[in-house]
Amino acid sequence: MKHYTHYIGGEHFQGTSERYSPVFNPSTGEQSAQVPLASKSEVENAIAVAQAAFPAWSATSVLARSRIMTKFTALLYEHQAELAELVSREHGKVIEDAMGSVLRGIEVAEFACGIPQLQKGEFSDNVAGGIDIYSMRKPLGVVAGITPFNFPAMIPLWMATMAIITGNTIVLKPSEKDPACPMRLAELFIEAGGPAGVFNIVNGDKEAVDTLLHDSRIKAVSFVGSTAIAQYVYETATKNGKRCQAMGGAKNHMLILPDADLNGVANALMGAAYGSAGERCMAISVGVCVGDEVADKLIELLTPRIKALKIGTSLETGLEMGPLVTKEHRAKVMDYIQMGVDEGADLIVDGRDFSLEGNEEGYFLGGSLFDNVKKDMQSYAQEIFGPVLQLMRVQNFEEGMALASDHDYGNGTSIFTRSGAAARTYADRVEVGMVGINVPIPVPLAFHSFGGWKASAFGDHNQFGMEAVRFYTKVKTVTSRWPESTIEADFSIPTLK
Repeated sequence: MKHYTHYIGGEHFQGTSERYSPVFNPSTGEQSAQVPLASKSEVENAIAVAQAAFPAWSATSVLARSRIMTKFTALLYEHQAELAELVSREHGKVIEDAMGSVLRGIEVAEFACGIPQLQKGEFSDNVAGGIDIYSMRKPLGVVAGITPFNFPAMIPLWMATMAIITGNTIVLKPSEKDPACPMRLAELFIEAGGPAGVFNIVNGDKEAVDTLLHDSRIKAVSFVGSTAIAQYVYETATKNGKRCQAMGGAKNHMLILPDADLNGVANALMGAAYGSAGERCMAISVGVCVGDEVADKLIELLTPRIKALKIGTSLETGLEMGPLVTKEHRAKVMDYIQMGVDEGADLIVDGRDFSLEGNEEGYFLGGSLFDNVKKDMQSYAQEIFGPVLQLMRVQNFEEGMALASDHDYGNGTSIFTRSGAAARTYADRVEVGMVGINVPIPVPLAFHSFGGWKASAFGDHNQFGMEAVRFYTKVKTVTSRWPESTIEADFSIPTLK
């Protein structure tokens, strides 16, 4: 059995807390490793190491930082298959999906390489006689990243690359459920020529998180996880004077109009609802059908496809779905399915009885499909985060748009239609942060930014893109004059003449 470590100052550190968390292989249900859970003093040591590395790293030229990031990006491509295998082994994501998730993280590293252009300030010359004004974007200091189990490569890369490239140092606390990939990322950064202490990993639980949230040396916190924890992280971090972006849960709706290509819609829903076993904050978990004819036809198309999902162990190729991440999470999803049944929704396909021959102890579920879900049901109000698709029936476009706009979550949504007018209206008016038009999972590319609205996000800045440059930097403005003669005293407020 593997024994993981922390990674602080460019070195592996065993830890002294004597507290550990088991890491399981979701495909077999067997424990594959154990990971140390850092004590408060161990996290404080990591912060101290990051703080010691900050002055030299922040003073490193922007071109030098960019060149290190370019080498890091090249190594990420070189090791993409290795990183994807680490993801699949500990998370359960099928290998093709894992490869894609690693790539989406690498794309943010590629974007970060453009920092000489991205971090430029502004300059205004001769705003008054002999006076120039210019601004600079300066790094914050030591920042923290707290990442979830469902994307152990992509989301750490979202945070670490943008924090580091802007001149900060980072202490990253990944999920204790799948810690291997984030550790490998930090090792590759050192291999790329990154200085020790710039990219640090501490494994841990609430004790580690609370230490990061309360320590005055941490200047900013980036978080992705459930809404309840996101709100706690945001409130605690900001109360302690930190900048914070905290991304929470989701309930993503797909509005399906009668003019949509329903075969295409069914294909889109299969991937968006059941890919990664539904363990995506951008998964489509609600299909909103305008009219009974749309709903009936969609059920006819979806039912055989759901029953025929190719499900197997995560490292097999050619599959569509692997196991869920833990036994406990599998049980939680099953409870939500039962909740839907108890609330009166029609369970068209029940995935709870699925068992993979030879891997009966793995954390597998089949796909489940509900019809006639109502907006007052708790199974609709809450995020299920599993391979469960809920269909709702509405009479018109406005009623369907209202479902997405009125829901507590506002992460992502999509509309499938042939009508440009309907699509444009939906994109403009729906109260959701990310919108897809005939695109089921509208995750922006790295040169835009990722973030939801309402209970899906807390804070003023989104992940990656220019939003990340703004989040990880602060503006300094300089007003400059080089006088040719002695400056005379002026007791009124400065004005420009």
